[in-house]
Amino acid sequence: MEFKFDAQQDYQRQAISAITDVFEGQPYIEGVLEFALGSTPAISNRLDLDEETLLANLQKVQQTNGVAPDKDLLPTEQTIQSATGKVALRYYNFSVEMETGTGKTYVYLRTALDLYQKYGFRKFIVVVPSIAIREGVMKTFQITKKHFQQLYGNIPYRYYAYDSANLSQVRQFALSDSIEFMVMTIDAFNKAGNVIHQSTDRLQGETPVHLVQSARPILILDEPQTKMEGEKNILALGELMPLMTLRYSATHINPYNRVYRLTPFDAYRQNLVKRVEVASIIQENDFNRAFIEVTDISSNSRTMQAVLRVYKLQKSGVKETTIKVKPGDYLFEKTRLPDYQDYQVYRIEYGCVVFTVGSTEIEVCKGESTGKDKTAIYAAQISTAIEEHFRKQRRLKSLGIKVLTLFFIDRVANYRTETGNNGMLRSLFDEAFNLQKVRFTEWGDYQPEQVQAAYFAKKSSGELDDSTTGAAQKDLEAYDLIMRDKERLLSFDEPVSFIFSHSALNEGWDNPNIFQICALRDVKSHIARRQQIGRGVRLAVNQDGDRIHDERTNILTVIASESYTQFVEAYQQEIVAIYGKDGTAPLPLNKRDEKVVQRQKQYYLSDEFRILWDKIKHKTRYSVNINTDRVIQDVVLALQNSVIKAPRVTTIKAEIIVTETNTFEAVQRTATRDLGETARQSQLPDLVQRIGYLLAFQSPPISLSRQTILDIIRQSGRLTDGINNPHEFATIAVRIVKEALTDHLVHGIQYERINEWYEMSLFDMEFKSWSEHLVPATKSVYDYVEYDSNIESAFIQAMDERTDIRLYVKLPAWFTVPTPVGNYNPDWAIVMDDPRSPDVEKLYLVRETKGDGELRPTERRKTECGEKHFSEGLGVSYRIVTDASELP
Repeated sequence: MEFKFDAQQDYQRQAISAITDVFEGQPYIEGVLEFALGSTPAISNRLDLDEETLLANLQKVQQTNGVAPDKDLLPTEQTIQSATGKVALRYYNFSVEMETGTGKTYVYLRTALDLYQKYGFRKFIVVVPSIAIREGVMKTFQITKKHFQQLYGNIPYRYYAYDSANLSQVRQFALSDSIEFMVMTIDAFNKAGNVIHQSTDRLQGETPVHLVQSARPILILDEPQTKMEGEKNILALGELMPLMTLRYSATHINPYNRVYRLTPFDAYRQNLVKRVEVASIIQENDFNRAFIEVTDISSNSRTMQAVLRVYKLQKSGVKETTIKVKPGDYLFEKTRLPDYQDYQVYRIEYGCVVFTVGSTEIEVCKGESTGKDKTAIYAAQISTAIEEHFRKQRRLKSLGIKVLTLFFIDRVANYRTETGNNGMLRSLFDEAFNLQKVRFTEWGDYQPEQVQAAYFAKKSSGELDDSTTGAAQKDLEAYDLIMRDKERLLSFDEPVSFIFSHSALNEGWDNPNIFQICALRDVKSHIARRQQIGRGVRLAVNQDGDRIHDERTNILTVIASESYTQFVEAYQQEIVAIYGKDGTAPLPLNKRDEKVVQRQKQYYLSDEFRILWDKIKHKTRYSVNINTDRVIQDVVLALQNSVIKAPRVTTIKAEIIVTETNTFEAVQRTATRDLGETARQSQLPDLVQRIGYLLAFQSPPISLSRQTILDIIRQSGRLTDGINNPHEFATIAVRIVKEALTDHLVHGIQYERINEWYEMSLFDMEFKSWSEHLVPATKSVYDYVEYDSNIESAFIQAMDERTDIRLYVKLPAWFTVPTPVGNYNPDWAIVMDDPRSPDVEKLYLVRETKGDGELRPTERRKTECGEKHFSEGLGVSYRIVTDASELP
């Protein structure tokens, strides 16, 4: 196959013009050999525009592209060592921001060719942060060569990766009068010991960097936010004596003189990248282990500290959250969960936290975790990824599209051990592949080892990790296939369809036919979601190399070990962190005005309101009678009928969409699918202790004897469920006990009036509120009434229209009735004519407005208590109504 390119894509042409137009007015520079820097001859780049013209051009380009204009050029200035001594260097930086997968490399290569055609600039160095990105750039040069020859009339240009063993290319770079592209990693020249900084006989005593300097190269920085923003590397870039730098990234840290911007939202809306959906693989109903994840380690002047993700008992139940710890801390005191009873932070050092559990030590390093059934989650993720792959390949094969799946793994040893044996992840893949191919028979002739390849780079050098005995040749073959031979990888003749990597393919590398990305590691610690998605968002190509633009085809599925809502919320936070609030078009402000609400004297000072207030103002206290045996019977019955699920792994799929307000949101597309149970704990739990502890943590605390708790467990007949999932069983049991006690409290409650009351003077003379929450009122104590729902708004308007309503008041938030489930604030106090004797009698009422739906348990209990407070304690009529027609 041969990749094909479209030269007429508007967004790419705009990005190219954004750079070339900055130099409008620059004369064309012919390739003439000069001695620009003393004794070192070169055919070099030259910029003749003055700073005033350059700034005016920059601002014009920025205004054209909707980018905030810069007030000045902010040049980089430093002193460098040249062939003739120290030289004061001053150069400019220009930034292009393009979302990953939209052809950034194509754009900057074509920009360089345009700069040659228009102005004669001809010496370019592409600086990249990693080997993977370097190989991607070299591949782009290769596959665009025919396209650029047709587009630019066969203008001569050379491209090559810098090789310290082949320094003749450096001399060629300086002396050539054609267009020269040299691709270098930042690590090739950022240290004094690099070959490029050493004089050598191979260049007749010349120092390679001095030859580079003499050409005054234009540096094209690919992903400069990675390794190129630190002071050391900024100085190293200056040592190349650039004429200027052109900076290209989707995620600039410092957007020096930004000239063009294509945001993730732009790319998504214009269908320039794949749509993204998230298949969440999560562990449900399993808080039975002491889960610990180390997310950060830091130090202050006194001690080391760590941030941990743990399970913690909160008012709303057990939740996963973060805590800070230091040596000596006990996790039980931080989490309030008995599972952490014996866990103490022993030491924090070397990027790891060591915990003592009795006489045992457990070490958890930064980015790692313990306490979750990772094997079950990984197995479910891998199986889901393979199934998605098989389904998509079956559907897309008729379109000539080969599907690829990329796995990011947590550590190389989990894929392949030091002895060359299969690691846990590879074994899980092999097992899942063989199971799935039974359903997808077109894969029946393939074995797992035929369809997978892996690329792992050494951290120190970025080169291939060939240290595993017997694996070197296979590593090299996989490297060539993944990094250098995309055409073969995308061919149906090549069986490899599943790619494994650790960190080497985190950024820079991509493949248009990646349709699944499976993160077999915690994305929060290792790789940003935006980086992760970026590996597969490029639009797919078919066997003829044609780009496919069908939305239904271009869908990237991310198989993540977190809920889709968490994934998308975190993804949105990453976007905000990169682009800022203005870049993400924050939610528009509500167009609402403050209004002053005033008391209406004719109602507030009336006899009718005074009588109403005298009737409802009194406070009460309550007492209760509880039948303990009956409570236990109710608890046992409810527990027998409860659903107590074993810990399981489930999946659910959601699509990421862009809203009108430039935010990413998740829209659920499938129901939850059960993928099987997780492993059961080997140690039998103490259910009685767990239930008793959780009861004591309730507000207010609930105390039951061990014998009572044991009786409830035995009588329920659910002991097996309690052993399978002790936390779920205990949580449900505690909830049932609390609800049963509360119901008995409410049903047996009695209110007694006391010698305390709410004074009428508590009503403010005026207060402020938002007009969109106010309804004008003609019969209320205030001239406007705040409402909380459409039901209340309609109720207010209906009361104003009824002739038998004398006055009403929305009871303020400070007017509350005590109940066993919290204070209750009723809605309305009303004075109206008695229909039996409208000219003489008045009715003084308290009413609660609720919709037709069933009340939540807490609301229901509060209103039951409210009825007893008013009806029995104060002798005032109380009812729940849905609209004013139900009055009185």
